Amino acid sequence: MIKERLLSAAAFERAQQVIPGGVNSPVRALRSVGTTPLFVKEAKGAYITDIDDNRIIDFCMSWGVFILGHNNGRVSQAAVDAVGRGSSYGIPCENETILAEKVREAFPTMERLRFVNSGTEATMSAIRVARGYTGRDILVKFEGNYHGHADHLLVAAGSGVANISNASSAGVPDGFVKYTAVLPYNDTEALRRFFSEHGHEVAALIIEPVACNMGVVVPDEDFLKATREVTKQYGVVLIFDEVITGFRLAFGGAQQRFGIKPDMTTVGKIVGGGFPAAAFGGRADIMQVLAPEGPVYQAGTLSGNPVAMAAGIETLTQLSHPGFYETLERRSDAFIARLEEIIAGKGIQLNRCGSMFTLFFNDSPVRNFRNTQRSDQQRFARYFRNMLSRGIYVSPSQFEGNFISELHTDEILDYVLESIAQSID
Repeated sequence: MIKERLLSAAAFERAQQVIPGGVNSPVRALRSVGTTPLFVKEAKGAYITDIDDNRIIDFCMSWGVFILGHNNGRVSQAAVDAVGRGSSYGIPCENETILAEKVREAFPTMERLRFVNSGTEATMSAIRVARGYTGRDILVKFEGNYHGHADHLLVAAGSGVANISNASSAGVPDGFVKYTAVLPYNDTEALRRFFSEHGHEVAALIIEPVACNMGVVVPDEDFLKATREVTKQYGVVLIFDEVITGFRLAFGGAQQRFGIKPDMTTVGKIVGGGFPAAAFGGRADIMQVLAPEGPVYQAGTLSGNPVAMAAGIETLTQLSHPGFYETLERRSDAFIARLEEIIAGKGIQLNRCGSMFTLFFNDSPVRNFRNTQRSDQQRFARYFRNMLSRGIYVSPSQFEGNFISELHTDEILDYVLESIAQSID
């Protein structure tokens, strides 16, 4: 059991005086789970330590970033060494090319790629390139898929099949999203029907090949295949948003796991080894429209930051070692098998893909965003607080994934399973 978080409470009160809501990303405030945030002092392996000196098992792992565990020694040393050579240049360095080659080795579909600083930048830029390449305007996305907070991506779903929708955030003019169409996830019929009517007007279809931002929702096999089929049929750029799934579900991400080749891909989180970095890329003929070769503009002072590049190189070097993903998958399999026994008959749905999983407090299977909305968020909030009291930080939203890392040992996972059983009861 952790002790009372008095220093974190005081830190949160102070933060609210200068930072809106006291946090720099809304979910960190923990409002939806009925508590206040803990403030982290340090992290190592599978643990975070807050400023009240509570040592807590982390299942959020910076939203999936730390597949090698927090503060991996060799990754941290690579970053320290890079800082010693200068933290930013605004001029090319060789590590940008080295990391790009490693990314392309993992994702052969990214024949050319460019680094940016966040997943939002990567998806925003990929969509701009797709529009520039096709000369079309309409973007298709899916309910419950999150692709960052760019204006044209903050779109709510319309009725039934699809619509060209209104923004789901204040501050976004309708004109910014009038070319964004939203379809239901895992609905192959709706996808084919929309493309039969509008396919020749669509520039790009962007999808999380495994949805991770409405909780983990695995695509039906025919649905994911259909995204490739209809985009090929109508000359539409298929973009896989693998900001979370890239280097997580396999070295080559979801596209390797499911055997589907998109035209463009975005990766983030793991690729920066814990530092702000992401990338977008795709077929060489598509990427040639990007300046300075072509007319589509994109730029960033800190893009290809040498510290992030060094950390990314070391991270991908370790992930490419033979057997890494097989070992992680076996450990995840064993954990999930026991978890299924614990939740049986208790009104909980377990969705899982690889080392990612979500517990939905829901009586029926979860296949799409509308299914997630039937989940009991108050019950999840009680579960979250129970787990935190036992020294385990699960992702603080019913609609997010949890992540198993290389350093979640069998002993740690045994304790987590015991705690889940107690928290649910």
